[in-house]
Amino acid sequence: RLRLHDGKLIKDRRFHLRTYPNCFVAKELTDWLIDHKEAPDRETGIRLMQKLMDHYIIHHVCDEHSDYKDAKLLYRFRKDDGTFPLSKDVKVFMRGQSLYEKLVSVEQSILKVREENSVKYQRTFLGCEMVDWLIQEGEAENRQEAVELGRALLEHGIIQHVSNRHHFFDSDILYHFWINFRRRRRLTELLNENSSRALSESPDSPFCLRKLNPDPGNTSFLSVQTNKEIKIVSAVRRSSITSLSGNSNPYFSAAPTLVFPPVAECNPKSVLKRPVTNEELLSPGAPYVKKTLTIVGDAVGWGFVVRGGRPCHIQAVDPGGPAAAAGMKVCQFVFSVNGAYVLHLDYQTISSLIMTGPRTLVMEVMEAIE
Repeated sequence: RLRLHDGKLIKDRRFHLRTYPNCFVAKELTDWLIDHKEAPDRETGIRLMQKLMDHYIIHHVCDEHSDYKDAKLLYRFRKDDGTFPLSKDVKVFMRGQSLYEKLVSVEQSILKVREENSVKYQRTFLGCEMVDWLIQEGEAENRQEAVELGRALLEHGIIQHVSNRHHFFDSDILYHFWINFRRRRRLTELLNENSSRALSESPDSPFCLRKLNPDPGNTSFLSVQTNKEIKIVSAVRRSSITSLSGNSNPYFSAAPTLVFPPVAECNPKSVLKRPVTNEELLSPGAPYVKKTLTIVGDAVGWGFVVRGGRPCHIQAVDPGGPAAAAGMKVCQFVFSVNGAYVLHLDYQTISSLIMTGPRTLVMEVMEAIE
C-alpha cells in the first residue's frame, strides 16, 4: 500500500462526474505487480489481489464487485477509507510489530543473541528487561500493566519463552520475538496459506495470529478464510487482556468460553435513531453542544469510524483506542476536521481528510444534550 502511494498509483480519481479519493485502477495495479516482480503473470496477480479482497484489505470503491477484476475498475485499500475491520487480535499483532520496530531501531537494544542450554536464540530479552523498557518508553504506566502487555504478546505468538515452557513473567526468564517482522515478505506467500500446518509452524508468517497453548504440541491460530468468516483451528485456552490482572495465574486456568465477533460489515446499519439535517444542528437553541477533541493516533490509527453525510456522524468508537480516550462517542456529528468545516461533506471525503492529515487530529463534534 505504501509503495503504491509513493508510486502515485493510489490517488484521487474521477469517474462519471464523481471523485473517488485514494484509489487505484485494477488493470494498472496488475501491470505494476508484474513490473515489480511481485507476480510472474497476470493470473497470479489477480489471485493475489483476490486474497487481499478476501481478507478485507482492499475493496471495490462502490462495493459493486466482490471479486477482483483485471479491468479499468477502481479499488481502494480499506486502510485508506477507514473501513478496515480491526479486531482486538489484529491490534495486539500491530502493537507487537510497533514495539519490535522500536526495539531494533535504537542503539544498545535489549534484543540480543543469547545462549541457553547450548542453544543460541535470536532477538532475545529477559522478562524484567522488557518490563523496565516498556515503562521507560511510556508503553506501560507500571510493572503490572507491562506484564499484562507481555502476556498478551505471548498469547498471540508474537513473543515466546525460548523453550516454550513459561508464560511471561517480570523475572530473568529468557524470551525472544517469535516473529521476525523485519524479514522481507513477498505477496506470493499469500497463495501458500491454504497449508494451515505450514502456516501455524512458521514464525515468519504475517498472515495468521497464533493463540498459543502451554500444553506442548497443542497450538492454534486464527485464519481468515475465503468465506470471510473467522475460523478457529483446534481448541485453545486463553484469557482476555483485561482479565489477566484479576487472576494470579490465568494462563493455566480452565479455558473460558471463547467467542469471536463476526467480521465488521462494510455498510452497517446507522447508529442514529433518526436522520438529522444541518439546519437542525445549526438552528438557534438546538439541543446540541459543540466539543473539541484532540486525538493522537497510534500505530493502528485513531480508533473510530465516520459514516453518513451532510452531516456525517460517528458510527463506531474503539473503546480502547485514542478517540475514546479523547472523549469521542457514537452519534456525535462531525463539525470540523483540523480546522476545516465539513458538515457539507460525505464520509468518504472526511475519511480522506483524516487519513492524509497529521497524526494529531483536532476535531470539532456536535453532541446531543441529554
